[in-house]
Amino acid sequence: MRIVGFLNLFVLLLLTACATRPPSFSTSLKGPALTPETFITSDGWPLPLHQWQPGKQAEAVIVALHGFNDYGRFIEQPAHYFNKAGIAVYSYDQRGFGASPGRGRWAGTKTYANDLATFVDLLRQRHPDTPLYVLGESMGGAVTAVAAVNGLPNVDGLILAAPAVWARWTMPWYQRSLLWLGSHVAPWMKLTRKGLEITPSDNIEMLRALSQDPLVIKATRIDAIAGLTNLMDSALASAPKLNTPTLLLYGEKDEIVPKEPTLAFIRQAKPNILKTAWYDEGYHMLLRDLQGERYWRDILAWIRQPHGPLPSGADNHLPELNSSKIMTMKEITE
Repeated sequence: MRIVGFLNLFVLLLLTACATRPPSFSTSLKGPALTPETFITSDGWPLPLHQWQPGKQAEAVIVALHGFNDYGRFIEQPAHYFNKAGIAVYSYDQRGFGASPGRGRWAGTKTYANDLATFVDLLRQRHPDTPLYVLGESMGGAVTAVAAVNGLPNVDGLILAAPAVWARWTMPWYQRSLLWLGSHVAPWMKLTRKGLEITPSDNIEMLRALSQDPLVIKATRIDAIAGLTNLMDSALASAPKLNTPTLLLYGEKDEIVPKEPTLAFIRQAKPNILKTAWYDEGYHMLLRDLQGERYWRDILAWIRQPHGPLPSGADNHLPELNSSKIMTMKEITE
C-alpha cells in the first residue's frame, strides 16, 4: 500500500509539473518606455527603475544588472562612487525579482536578454553620445554575456562581476540528475539556503541587511533554478562569441560560482576582447565586499583606459591561465 501511495503521489507530481506555465501578466501599458520610476518592457511589463545621477552631464553611463534573487538596488553603494567620477548608473528589477510582477517565477533566458537589449536602446536614446557600459553581477553577468552575443550594438563595454557561468557540463553528474528530477517532478517546490555552509561575502553587515530585506527572495522555486542553469549554459557558450570589450572580475574565495567554469569561460574568450581581474581576497558578491572600493576603482580605470593596467594589479594575477591547472570539459565532469 505504501508503494501504491508513493506511486500515486509521484503521478500527481508529474501531472503538476506538466501543468506548469511561465509567468503571465495582464497590462494595458505600452512599451518600450522609461518613466522616472519604471522601465516598461516591449510587451508592457512594468519593471521598477533605479537611477543615480552624477549631478552634471554624465561622462559615461553604466547599466547595472542584478544577480539571482536580488534586485536593482544592489548597485547603490558603488553607484555613489561612480557618480563622483561623473558616471550615471541605471538598474531595474528583472522579471520575477524585487518588486517586479511575477515574483519568484523565471521568465526565460531569451526574455531577460531581450529586456536588457531594450533597456540599453532606451538609454542610448537618452544619452546618444555618451559611452555606455553594462555591468552584470552573477546572473546579471550571464544575461549580459548572452545579450551581447545576440546583439547589443549600442554598448561600449561589458563588465562581468562573478558571472554565473556554471553550465551543466561543468557540474557533477549527480547534481545534473537531481536538478533534472526536481524540475520535472516538483518545479513548484521551494528551496532555501538553510543548512548550506556558504559565505557569499565577507561583508557580514551587508548580508544581515539582505536577510531582512523583503525584496530579496529567500526561498527559490526549483523551476527557477533550472531556468538559471539554462541561462548559465548559454552564458558559458557565449564566451568565444564575445566581440565587445569585456572586463571580468572574479574572487578566489567565491563559493557560489566555481573556479573551473569561470576559467573555462576565460580560456574560450578572445584574449584581445577579455581582460580578467582575479582577486585573492574576493568573494562572490565582489561589489559589496569589504574591499569593494578596490574593485570599483578597477572598473573605473578600465572604463577610462580599457587597455591600461588596473590599479589593483589583479589583471596580472592569474597563474592558472599559464599553467596546466585549467581543466578540460572531460576533467571537470569527472
